[in-house]
Amino acid sequence: MLRALQVAALIATPGLLLPEANAEMAQMIALVGLVIGGFVFFEYRSCYPSFVEFRHAPPYNRLRFGMAFAIVLAVTLVCRGTGLVPGKMLGNALNFPFSPVRLMVLVVPDTVPDADRATLCAAAGLAYGLALASLLVFAVVLRLSEWPLRQGAFNVWINLPMVDPTAGGDILRRLERDAHVNVALGFLLPFLVPAVLQAVPSGPSLLRPSDPQTAIWVISLWGIVPTALIMRGVALMRIADLIAAERRRAYREATLPVA
Repeated sequence: MLRALQVAALIATPGLLLPEANAEMAQMIALVGLVIGGFVFFEYRSCYPSFVEFRHAPPYNRLRFGMAFAIVLAVTLVCRGTGLVPGKMLGNALNFPFSPVRLMVLVVPDTVPDADRATLCAAAGLAYGLALASLLVFAVVLRLSEWPLRQGAFNVWINLPMVDPTAGGDILRRLERDAHVNVALGFLLPFLVPAVLQAVPSGPSLLRPSDPQTAIWVISLWGIVPTALIMRGVALMRIADLIAAERRRAYREATLPVA
C-alpha cells in the first residue's frame, strides 16, 4: 500500500504543486496515478510476479523510484518558480554545444519569451544533472552493497519475470545482449528524443510554458527513461557476471580429481 501511494504521489506531484493547473489535465493525471498505483499494489501483493523486475532485490527499485521522484519534483519546482537559481546554474553548466540539454533547449519554439526559455533550460539541466547523479549513486551502492547477493540467493523467476531461462539460446548471452542494448539506448535517448521532437510537427508545442504540466512530463521522462534503461542494463550485466562466475565454479568442481 505504501509503495502504491508513493507512485500515485509521484504522478500527482506536478498537478499538486503548480499554482494554475488545467482541471482536465489534473483529472486525467489523477486517474493515471490511481491506475498505476493500483497496479503496483497488486503486483507487490501477488505471490506470482508479472511485470515489475527486481521485486525482491532491494535497493534497485527504491533507487529507481527515488531518481524519478527527485527529477519530477525538481522540474516541477523550477517551472513553478521555486529553486530557479540552482536550476539556472546547472542548466547553464550543462548547456554546452551538442549536449543533450542544448538539444532539448533548441526544441523550444522561437516564439517563447527568453524568460520562459531560461526556465525550460533550467528544468532540462536539473533533470539531466539529477539523472547523472542518480547513476553515480546507483553504481556506488551496487559496488559497496555487493548487490544482489547481500539479500541472499537471487531468484531469476521472481526478479526477472520477463526473462525466460528455458527459452532458446544461452541465458548468459541473452542477458549480456539485453544489458548492452539497454545501456546503448540509455546513452542515445537523451540525444534522440530532442531530434524526434524537432522532426514531429507537434513536437515543439509540447514544450510550451502555457501548458506547464505537459512540459514537465516531457522533460522529466526525457531524464527518467534513459537513466532507468542504463540502470537496468548495469543490473542485467551484474546478474550475467554472477551466472558466469557460478558456471566457472561448477566447472572447476566437476573437473577436480576424485580422491
